[in-house]
Amino acid sequence: MRCRNWPVGVCSWSLRTDVQGVAKAMKELGLRHVHLGIRPAVEDSSGKYLETIMAQKWTITSTMIDFPQEDYSTLESIKVTGGVVPDAHWQQNHNLFMGAVIATAKLGVKYLSMHAGFIDESNKAYVEKIYSRIRDLANIAADNGVILLLETGQESAKDLRHFLETLDHQSVGVNFDPANMILYDKGDPIEAVRVLSPWIRHLHVKDATRTKQPGTWGAEVPWGDGQVGVKRFLEVLDEVSFEGAMAIEREAGDNRLGDIKLAVEWLTAACK
Repeated sequence: MRCRNWPVGVCSWSLRTDVQGVAKAMKELGLRHVHLGIRPAVEDSSGKYLETIMAQKWTITSTMIDFPQEDYSTLESIKVTGGVVPDAHWQQNHNLFMGAVIATAKLGVKYLSMHAGFIDESNKAYVEKIYSRIRDLANIAADNGVILLLETGQESAKDLRHFLETLDHQSVGVNFDPANMILYDKGDPIEAVRVLSPWIRHLHVKDATRTKQPGTWGAEVPWGDGQVGVKRFLEVLDEVSFEGAMAIEREAGDNRLGDIKLAVEWLTAACK
C-alpha cells in the first residue's frame, strides 16, 4: 500500500518469525514492502537464507543490522552497549556490518540502517572514536553502492544534525523513528523531522508515550495511541517534502500482528 506518495511496509523483526512467517503476515496485511533485518543472512554461511529472501516478491526498502551485545533493558545499559561504541565488540561488529553491506548489495537494496550508539560530543576522545568508526563503515557502504542510515533517538535532533554536518559523508543518512525521540526523551519528533529533514531517507511508523521519571524508558504503544500524533506527523512529512518509504515497527505488546494491522488501517484512513 501507499500513504500519499510513500510506500508503506513492515519491519520484518517486529513479526518475530521466519521468512515464510513474514511472507504470510505481509500477505494478510496487504503489504509488499519490508524493512528487512539482515543479520540472519550474514550469519548463514550456506547462503540459503539470502536465496529464500530473493525468492520472495518483496520490495525491500532498506535492510537493518543489529549487534549481538546490545542490551536495551535500561537507558544506561544501551548507552554502554549500543551500536559501534563498545571497543570489545568493535571487530565483530565491523565484520557483521561488512557482511550486511554485501548482502544488501546482493539484494539490490539502496539503504542499510543501524543504531550508531550514543553520540556524546562532550567527551572528545569518545566522539572522535564514533566519527572514525562511522566514517569507516560509511566508506564500506559507499564502495558497495549502499547508503548507511543512522536511526534516531539516542541523542537530540540538534546533536545528531551537528554530527552529520561534521561527518559530511554522502553515504550517510537517517532512518527517522518518531517514537524513539519520545522513548529516549530526546525532544519533539515533529520538530526533529524539520531539523533532520535533509538526511531523512526512510522512516518508522511507531508510537510511544514519554516517561514521567527522567532516566527511564518511555512506553511504546500501538500507532495512534501515543504522543507522536498521526495527523501532525503526516503533515510535517509533507512540509519537508519527504520522498522515502515508511515501515511499521512494533517492538512491544502481545499482539504485534494486530497492532501492525491497526497501523495499516490508521494510515489508510489518514492518507486518503
